[in-house]
Amino acid sequence: MKPNVAPAAETLELIRTLIAFPTVSRDSNLQLIDYVRELLRPLDAEVRLTFDRDKHKANLFATLGPRGVPGVVLSGHTDVVPVDGQDWATDPFVVTERDGKLYGRGTSDMKSFIGCALAVVPEFVGRGLQTPVHLAFSYDEEVGCLGVRGLLADMVQAGIRPKSCIVGEPTEMCPVIAHKGKRSYRCTVRGLASHSAYAPYGVNAVEAAAEAVAFLKQLARRHRDRGPYDRGFDVAYTTVHTGVIRGGTALNIVPHECVFDFEFRCLPGDDPDALLREFEAHLRTVIEPEMHAVDPRSGLSIVKMSEIPALDTGAEAEITALAQELSGNGDIAKVSFGTEASQFQVAGVPTVVCGPGSIREAHKPDEFVTLAQVARCETFLRGLLGQLCRPAG
Repeated sequence: MKPNVAPAAETLELIRTLIAFPTVSRDSNLQLIDYVRELLRPLDAEVRLTFDRDKHKANLFATLGPRGVPGVVLSGHTDVVPVDGQDWATDPFVVTERDGKLYGRGTSDMKSFIGCALAVVPEFVGRGLQTPVHLAFSYDEEVGCLGVRGLLADMVQAGIRPKSCIVGEPTEMCPVIAHKGKRSYRCTVRGLASHSAYAPYGVNAVEAAAEAVAFLKQLARRHRDRGPYDRGFDVAYTTVHTGVIRGGTALNIVPHECVFDFEFRCLPGDDPDALLREFEAHLRTVIEPEMHAVDPRSGLSIVKMSEIPALDTGAEAEITALAQELSGNGDIAKVSFGTEASQFQVAGVPTVVCGPGSIREAHKPDEFVTLAQVARCETFLRGLLGQLCRPAG
């Protein structure tokens, strides 16, 4: 079914251009950032860039309208997940329009929101902003919300204090006021190699890892069966998940090393540190003693890979009411996936998540956003224009 309202041609062209930059997290985003900076140059935008250590990637933070006044942030990440090994029907970095949908990597997650914002900002400036609009476009969100930390640190150091923020992750234009926090870890198991015919004289790192992963599965089942629960979330409890495991070289060798990655996605208020302490206690008291009996140098070690705080914006917050009004949607939602919204909240900026597209389409082959969703996002942002600018005429 075709949407009732078509997005503006300028918006569609911007989305096409943004998708054409293959900003997979492992690669640079500087060409896209330079493109956006040039778009903003005629609008008297104050643009701040913050770079990664190698100056291979950059965040962009731009202010339009009056300076020194608390403004509204429109935030999005510029990186996308890889397409390697995915069976795409079309070129993922060339937008294909078909049956009321735009196909391409990043159409849903989340360059369509960025395109909508860039299409509307000239109207904001032309109408005369009474409240500033900030654009915050980050790198490396998909690998742990890494870039936005530098952006926010620079923002705070510069004395910029926004009054609120809207992160345009795909929520089908429904305001999201809470999401789970995430902690990811890597566990390395050190064993002792031997011939498998003499397995009792070695320390099998794969088997020790399997026992550890089995305990994590017990923690996952406990939360599933006993809570705590928050029925506002699409998955109503804290989840524990092991996603990667590597170990062993040959069947006739007792493996000397195994590595696995696991994560906790916790409800707001649920303590990931308590979960980690429980896991570590099991390793030290149950798994390692048997290993040490053969080789005291064996054991398990854990390092944290990434952390995303939970988001928990009140239903009564001013930014929540604004997002509901602009979206025409009285509903509010809570989601299990993490976003940069919680980083803004930690920095003292009340934040909601609301953007075009569905998270169910993100990261998949033939990712798409519907034209109707893009049009709804335009309507949302033009409603914001009415809130922040002088009355027309």
